[in-house]
Amino acid sequence: MNDIDAWVWWLVGAAALGIPLVVTAMPEFGMLALGAVAAAVASGLGGDIVVQVLVFAVVSVALIAVVRPIAARHGTQRPQLVTGIDALKGRQAVVLERVDGAGGRIKLAGEVWSARALDVDRTYEAGQEVDVVDIEGATAIVM
Repeated sequence: MNDIDAWVWWLVGAAALGIPLVVTAMPEFGMLALGAVAAAVASGLGGDIVVQVLVFAVVSVALIAVVRPIAARHGTQRPQLVTGIDALKGRQAVVLERVDGAGGRIKLAGEVWSARALDVDRTYEAGQEVDVVDIEGATAIVM
């Protein structure tokens, strides 16, 4: 065991930290693995064991302190590109057949949709433009 250089042990440790990273999908293990790689570099450059452990600790803690908040912030952001029915909300449509609280038809994004008025007392006549506020199943809710 004395024949193996310390940098090899650090790389073995980095690989060992990569296994739970893949199994658990916890990015912290990857950051610790990068700290072990940095310690291997420090060992390869001739640093003693104290320097190696300090490099491992500093790099690992710095990555966790900097990368985790950024990753958490990106995980809670809504996607910039909306698709599907979410892309239809807020768009304008043209009434094809009278729309009231019971139903009707509109032309939305080039397609004919069933629709009903958000306010059940409100009626929209053919030719009027309406705003789509929600989609419930295959029915557009308009106002």
